[in-house]
Amino acid sequence: MSTYSFGKPLVKFFYHLFFRISVEGQNHVPQSGGVLICCNHRSDLDPPLIGTSMARELSFLAKEELFKIPLFGRLLRRLHAFPIRRGKGDRGALRLAIRLLEEGHVLLVFPEGKRNRSSSRLLKGMSGAGFFTLKTDAVVVPCAIIGEYKFRHQLKVVFGPPIDTASIKSGKPKSSEVTAVIMEHIRRLLDQYGK
Repeated sequence: MSTYSFGKPLVKFFYHLFFRISVEGQNHVPQSGGVLICCNHRSDLDPPLIGTSMARELSFLAKEELFKIPLFGRLLRRLHAFPIRRGKGDRGALRLAIRLLEEGHVLLVFPEGKRNRSSSRLLKGMSGAGFFTLKTDAVVVPCAIIGEYKFRHQLKVVFGPPIDTASIKSGKPKSSEVTAVIMEHIRRLLDQYGK
């Protein structure tokens, strides 16, 4: 049994012990094939929360600094995380992300690029999510985390319907323009389910 499979029920138990978790829209995540999950970013606790909210295993990008922490960095790798140098155009990490999507894996990205403490305002999305969308045939699923990471507070994870990327790509847009569309879908989820 992999570290991911072994740890998932333990992490899920932890989250449900400390928070009141609800999940909606799991059916929007395809059961096979490459999937790009694009979500707002509230906390370092976001990746495990999303990972325990869906049936499939996922990979995710994490800032390079986290992998330099003894033992923790090794654990991250066992949980399908891989490092990326933020703001430096990390081509190796980008190529790996594309390969994972092309091989049919689920990849989680946070287009905002960093944690955003605001529950109502999204930061401007970075071009990476749009780049992966244009470079692969992965299904793009918007996701929203709503609520606060406070003891016994409500936390809601919402997976939205897949974005119609075929029509977006037909206009030959820039990566930044595609990311803007993705961010709008995340914003809609926040507006609809955050009330």
